[in-house]
Amino acid sequence: MKKRLDLSEKTVLVTGSPGFIGANLVLRLLDEMPSGTVISLDNMNDYYDPALKRYRLSLIEKKAKSSGAKHVFIEGNIADKALVDGIFEKYRPYAVVNLAAQAGVRYSIDHPDVYIESNIIGFYNILEACRRFPVEHLVYASSSSVYGGNKKVPFSTDDKVDNPVSLYAATKKSNELLAHAYSKLYNIPSTGLRFFTVYGPAGRPDMFYFSAAKTLTEGGTIKIFNYGSCKRDFTYIDDIVEGIYRVLQGAPEKQNGEDGLPLPPYAVYNIGGGQPENLLDFVSVLQNELVAAGVLPADYDFEGHRQLVGMQPGDVPVTYADSEALEKDYGFRPRIGIEEGLRRFARWYAEYTK
Repeated sequence: MKKRLDLSEKTVLVTGSPGFIGANLVLRLLDEMPSGTVISLDNMNDYYDPALKRYRLSLIEKKAKSSGAKHVFIEGNIADKALVDGIFEKYRPYAVVNLAAQAGVRYSIDHPDVYIESNIIGFYNILEACRRFPVEHLVYASSSSVYGGNKKVPFSTDDKVDNPVSLYAATKKSNELLAHAYSKLYNIPSTGLRFFTVYGPAGRPDMFYFSAAKTLTEGGTIKIFNYGSCKRDFTYIDDIVEGIYRVLQGAPEKQNGEDGLPLPPYAVYNIGGGQPENLLDFVSVLQNELVAAGVLPADYDFEGHRQLVGMQPGDVPVTYADSEALEKDYGFRPRIGIEEGLRRFARWYAEYTK
């Protein structure tokens, strides 16, 4: 059962904004909320060029001028407990969306410390603040990476996910376990969302589609892993935001069990397109759209600028989301295909790189 939440005149905290997903969610909230306050919290780190975060923040600030809701940006780290507690004490958020995390599977292999700091300590600080200053709903980012080398497809939230193949995946599974414990002990409604390969305009430059566009425009060679036989359930950013927005407004209902103690108001959902795309097909569509957008010339030698290589450590051959539970409970599943999604990205990229 879900409890319907009305965000009007409320305060919503979004950590990890102006990150990719966070910025787009804040823009959506400012569009939809007739009043209230949206708080963005991010440490603006240099995992990728902070100029892109500043660009997204400028879009948010522009949107806030025409919104009935107020926007407040706070620069800081969720691993700073005093900062997090201070924000909760001052603003008393009605709902929280925790998207702040150190991203990237491969980066976690050589930089484990930042994952423990942000994804474990930082998330713990958010949970503790939600306990001390109760919220109506905590929504947080998990990842399709928790499925590891799962051979059963499509991936279901009912599947066992105890064998992560990267530290990043392990931290995301830990988030789900911590959230469950806090939901049970302190009756905090929480929902985890397992995102599947999110892409789109103003995305993360370390993601394949974005880095491939940059490499090709610079005349470099892109590497296509597992000799092109990888399959990914690519999910366009607008579909991800739509899913978060719907979930945010429907919190797991608080109930007591036969022992009189709270049943954990806790849920986990996949958000993925449910249609895995072969990486070579994805690259072909990307190349065509970059040409159509004028980013690359029509006679560009694509074959001469791509190389098929083996699998990377921490990677998996396929991701494939079963989003039936999301559709059943919230009436939504991702719809935007890679042709439309990559067209929008390529057109944005052409404008941004001018």
